[in-house]
Amino acid sequence: MRFAEIPGLHEVKQVLRQSVRRQHVAHAQLFRGAEGSGALALALAYAAFLNCENRQPEDSCGECPNCRKIDRLVHPDLNFILPVTTTKAVSKDALSHKFTADWRSFVLADGGLYQGLNDWMQHIGADNKQGSISKDEAVQLLKLVSLKAFEAPFKVVVIWLPELMHPAAANAVLKLLEEPPPATVFLLVSQQPDKLLPTIVSRVQVVLVPRFQEPDLTRYLVDHYQVPEVKARQLALVSEGNLGAALAARDAPDNDYFAFFADWMRSCFAAERNLDKLVAAADQFQKMGRENQKEFLQYALGLVRKVLLYGLDAQLVPHLPAAEQTFISKFSPFVHRQNAEGLAQVLNEAHFHVERNANPRITFVDTSLQVADLLRVPVN
Repeated sequence: MRFAEIPGLHEVKQVLRQSVRRQHVAHAQLFRGAEGSGALALALAYAAFLNCENRQPEDSCGECPNCRKIDRLVHPDLNFILPVTTTKAVSKDALSHKFTADWRSFVLADGGLYQGLNDWMQHIGADNKQGSISKDEAVQLLKLVSLKAFEAPFKVVVIWLPELMHPAAANAVLKLLEEPPPATVFLLVSQQPDKLLPTIVSRVQVVLVPRFQEPDLTRYLVDHYQVPEVKARQLALVSEGNLGAALAARDAPDNDYFAFFADWMRSCFAAERNLDKLVAAADQFQKMGRENQKEFLQYALGLVRKVLLYGLDAQLVPHLPAAEQTFISKFSPFVHRQNAEGLAQVLNEAHFHVERNANPRITFVDTSLQVADLLRVPVN
């Protein structure tokens, strides 16, 4: 994994590179990022950069033995501690090392670096069981770090989702962080660091991994997956920076959410004169199917936010395509501080009702009438 293969996140990458170049490598680091962020990808790119035999100024070489083995997750000095559970294949003593082959196939699959816990549990056939890092993992971890690095300058231990550690495992990790073994680097990749022991958090260097920015995500989908640009922008907006979700949805049938949203807003604004258009839009909404309905409402929420920001300062919403910019510039006077919160609430409520199997046609008509009223709220 190269830093260059991860979209955006330039400031975080620069901090990680500088820590290695200046030989200020913290023995324990917490990569803190939401599901679908680049936290795990950055941790692996950092491990490769740290142990690369022919390190370049901005990235690992990708060609030396260490890089090649790390890329395939077969390097003896790259180790993983994971949340697991008993499955048909592992009926007892569920420990991370028994799922090594599963983990490799999971991470190395298309988009695997950006998937979450539920995806991992499904991958190993956990059914409805909950994954965790058991107390028995503590013994394995102590054995693991007692060995010196085999080939690389540093032994790297990646703990994925450490918030799922049993208290005994958490205490074992804490002891190791207090008395770190030589030439060993712990990389904790967490989505909910608030659930970690405060004493663990106090002993790690935090690497805050933000969500992917919409332009970076759009360009990545276009360049790496040949997703049409219009659809890529739509996926980037709906996924809210979750690359895993964007990749999972890229093969879904095309829906021009922007065109539908623009027509819907025009119909809402003219609702008093032409209620038939709102009913026709509700019929179209009903035909989308529930998942697309939820996705559209999420998209609409994001676009309303863009419209509000554009009205405050057009520079807050850069990289708008021409068609969207024309619409947003004309629509922005009708979305302002006095009604933006109400619009967001109405769209969130519609999403809530659709998610719980409410009649989509009735929900959409009701939402449309509320939106129509809110668009007429004057600016103070």
